[in-house]
Amino acid sequence: MLELNPGLILWTIITFIAVLFVLRKMAWRPLLGALTSREEQIQTMLRQAEDAQAEARRFLEENRRQLAQAEEQSQRVIREGRNMAEKLKAEIIEKANQSSRHMIDQAKDEIRREKETALVELRSEVADLAIAAAEKIIDANLDALKHRKIIDDIIKDIRPS
Repeated sequence: MLELNPGLILWTIITFIAVLFVLRKMAWRPLLGALTSREEQIQTMLRQAEDAQAEARRFLEENRRQLAQAEEQSQRVIREGRNMAEKLKAEIIEKANQSSRHMIDQAKDEIRREKETALVELRSEVADLAIAAAEKIIDANLDALKHRKIIDDIIKDIRPS
């Protein structure tokens, strides 16, 4: 079994205390300094990470705000474009209507002038025909048969032209 040797226990305790004392004098400060340095470095890195995260949140918020502004501006531009297109459409339709009314008025005027010209020419023709018929009737001493023949000749003259 396990025997306890008091001398060995004493020397083990003395050796442990001596090693602890030497380590404390020699290695404890450098280890503690390294641990403190590492802790400060970790704290610095955590602060930097928090700062970076806060900066990322600010950038994200700024990007969201800018995106919302861009969306709003694009909707406004689309609305303005539609309004301008509607106004332009109305103007084009109005101009087309005015142009068509003007063309119709011109056509009506042209038809009226042509009609008046045709009536003047027709009156002139009828007057010439009446004069010609009257001359033929007057030139001939007519009986009813001759009179009928002259009228038939005049009618034949009128039909070809």
